[in-house]
Amino acid sequence: MSGKRALITGITGQDGAYLAQLLLEKGYAVSGIVRRSSHAGVYDHRLKWLGIAKDVSLLDGNLLDLSSLARSIQEVQPDEIYNLAAQSFVTASWQQPLLTGQVTGLGAVNLLECVRTLRPDARYYQASSSEMFGLIQEQVQSEATPFYPRSPYGVAKLYAHWMTINYRESFGLHASNGILFNHESPVRGVEFVTRKVTDGVARIKLGLAEELRLGNIDAKRDWGHAKDYVRAMWMMLQQEKPDDYVIATGRTTTVREMCEIAFRHVGLSIDDHLVIDPKLFRPAEVDVLLGDPAKAEKAFGWKAEITLETMIREMVDADLARLRKAA
Repeated sequence: MSGKRALITGITGQDGAYLAQLLLEKGYAVSGIVRRSSHAGVYDHRLKWLGIAKDVSLLDGNLLDLSSLARSIQEVQPDEIYNLAAQSFVTASWQQPLLTGQVTGLGAVNLLECVRTLRPDARYYQASSSEMFGLIQEQVQSEATPFYPRSPYGVAKLYAHWMTINYRESFGLHASNGILFNHESPVRGVEFVTRKVTDGVARIKLGLAEELRLGNIDAKRDWGHAKDYVRAMWMMLQQEKPDDYVIATGRTTTVREMCEIAFRHVGLSIDDHLVIDPKLFRPAEVDVLLGDPAKAEKAFGWKAEITLETMIREMVDADLARLRKAA
């Protein structure tokens, strides 16, 4: 048992749930900040799916409410703080640019300010994003690649990223940024393209739908598994000195190729069911993202272990099981 205490914002999201599971396995006492919701019993479905809902302590709070963050830190007295909360859906950030800026950008600074004043010895992790690279300035993106965000979400993440660096350099906080490329899992939100695909393929296989409607299937992404990526988060905070790291697989795949993996897994042809819908194209597209994780591998030995093919098959199987259970 480590005896350490961790506080996670966004604990009910994909990354928060897998991170909580990892930390519990390492003997941490895990607490998480949760926005109040009228959907009691639904918001923690990922924690329940992983079988850890009863093992974590949930605190009522919000990144926009400084007082709730302060109370949570005072109550938990965490050794490690992981800021994973955000308005994290890129498409929604065009419909809600102000909310995205307040939560994803300023919300991180609210938390940093609480850490600085109440728990300055705690180690802090900020969830940065490959969306900050946006209109890529280099074919392969590393920690030294210039940023060029192409969405309100990417801009907000960039603000939080640089403020984390600013607090580290100004106040000596052990604060690190993880520049995570796309990472997925069976508990990914169904609004994200990978889960939209695996859920759609499962529905078609079971006769519940006939088509899968997508936008730009030529976009390329560097996709990994959330279980691998939360391991990197924890490893960053175990380092003697804080720093910023790209976490990626180093392999890029088109949305079309990802779809083909899913359809092939259930014995279906993509050409029989995929429909391109112009309404689903983004106002400004990020055409390709490909990360270079060499720094993380050299610094603390991290590398992705779960392949895209294995992950997509796992997601399809999980969606098939969910739909069969609900029938």
